[in-house]
Formats: sequence, structure tokens, C-alpha cells
Amino acid sequence: MRRGRVPTAGGALDAQSPPLWHGSGLMELDDVADELYEVPPEEFVALRTQRRDEARAEGDKALAKEIGALPKPSTPAWVCNLLVRAHRDEIEGLVELGNLLREAQGNLAGDELKALDVQRRQLLNALSRQARAVAHQRGHPVSTAVGTQVEETLRAAMADPEAGEALLSGRLTSPMSYSGMGELTGRPKLRLVPPPASTPERAPATKNAAADDGSAERRRREQEERRRAAEEKRRRALAAAQEAADQATAASEEAEAALDEHRRAVEELAARRDELQARVEELADQLAEAEREAAGAVTALKREERRTASAERAVTEAAEARDRALARVAELSGPAAD
Repeated sequence: MRRGRVPTAGGALDAQSPPLWHGSGLMELDDVADELYEVPPEEFVALRTQRRDEARAEGDKALAKEIGALPKPSTPAWVCNLLVRAHRDEIEGLVELGNLLREAQGNLAGDELKALDVQRRQLLNALSRQARAVAHQRGHPVSTAVGTQVEETLRAAMADPEAGEALLSGRLTSPMSYSGMGELTGRPKLRLVPPPASTPERAPATKNAAADDGSAERRRREQEERRRAAEEKRRRALAAAQEAADQATAASEEAEAALDEHRRAVEELAARRDELQARVEELADQLAEAEREAAGAVTALKREERRTASAERAVTEAAEARDRALARVAELSGPAAD
């Protein structure tokens, strides 16, 4: 697919994202595709429409049509595209390891193949965890179904060179799977970078017995060189795979430690909550009892106040009676009248 070019606009564009103008004043289709296949799927259509309208406004109808035809990726494909951007070296190691496994089927001993297969599983598991982490960082937790499709896509990239190339493009639109019988499903529709053409090997011509011997020796040297090159590639791929597995293991252990810490914090806070709730209930009971006692005290106070008022009246009346009686005694105690 060609690279489209759009001259820069003279006026400002009313858009949420800045236009992809280069210093030369041109928009590249590859840059638009790279941008689109990195944004979350729910933002894809709006941004694609924006870029298409920008190209159309600048008069490049062909580029606008190509941008508008870019298919929206599914969530598993988007997660794979993020993974390629964040961990490209590990993805290249995964694809290279798949190539080595195919080449080594008839050349390596069983234990060597077994070691390669162990590395394959470790790298697949590590990259699957990294895919979940990358998507989570972008605010998209990966469900079990999406995680399974991501892992199947990684397996397909190991098993099939075309699938590996598609994954490394970072522009998948749908997940892929490999049946193990030479059948690749979910082939991406987008191919912005065509695969390099392979050059067929020329068969050596034989003219006589001496030439045959020379050709055989040359083939033997070439095979030995290919074997050494393949062995060197295998060692590099194994080293990259081991490094990726070690990094993923460390990240997994760190995540598990953080999870354990959060779980302990949750348990402590739950225990503290239960303790405080029990204390609240205890204080509520005490408050209710105190309110009942206060109500009883108010009633008793009013009763005693009435009794006090009655007693005060009785004291007043008794004092008055006493004063009258004393006055009468004094009156009677005086000298008798003639």
C-alpha cells in the first residue's frame, strides 16, 4: 500500500488530536496507521474520521479514501499491537525462536528440541503477562477470553512466518490462530509493508567428476556455515527469550508481592472496621441507657420539686401557727387584770 501525502493546511484545524504534519508539510499514511492502531478501539473510528477529513480538506482524495478504509482492530488485536510497541525486541525473539524451531526439526537432538520448546513456553507465558500489564496501564484490563486470543496470536506468530511478520507490523486488526496443520486463521487484512521477496537458490551445475567433488565440498562448507549461523541465531534467540522470561518472572513476582501487600492491608482495615463497628454499637447501647437514665432523672426531679414546694408551704404554715401560739402564750402570761 502506498504512502499518501497531503500538503499542509493554511488555516487551523478544529480537531481533538493535532494533525500529523511533517516538516515537509506532508502527511504519511504509515504514520496515520501507526497512530490509529495504537489508540484504544473505542477511539479508533473518531480519530480515523478526523484524519480522513484532514486529508480530504487538503485535496488528497486518494489518501482520504485509504485512511477511511483502514479497518478497526478488535480488542485482542489492539493488545497485540500495544505489546509489539512496548516489547518489540522480545516479539522479534519470539518470531526468531519459531524460525529456529522449524529449522531445527531435522537437525537437533531430542534434548535440544526439548530445551527450545521449554524456552518457547516460557517466552509465550512471559509475553502474555506483559500484554496484560501493557493493556492494564492503558486502562483496559484483559479478560480471560481476550488473553486467550492474544496468546493464540503469539503462538501463530511463532508457527507461521507470515503471521510473525503481521504481528511485528503492529497493525493487526484481528487475532490469529494456528491449527498445527499448516492452517493460519485470522490473517490480517492490512499489509502496509510487503514481505521481502525471497531469492531462489541456484543449483550448482555439474560438468564432470572433479566439478562434482568441488560442488559437494562447496555445499558441505555452505551447509556448515548455515549450521553455525543457525546455531548462533538460536543462541541469540535463547538469550533474548531467557532475558524476557527473567524480566517477566521478576515483574510477576513484584506484582504478586504488591498483591500480597494490598491483601494484608485489606485484612487489617477490615479487622479495624469490625472493631470500630463493635465499639460504635457498644457506645450506642451506652448512649441509649444514659438517655433512659436521664429521662428517669428528669421525672424524679420534677416529683421532688413538687414535694419540695409542698414541704415549703407546710413549713410556712407551721411557722405561722407557731408564731400565733407563742403570741397567745405571751398574752396569757401577762399580769392579770383587776
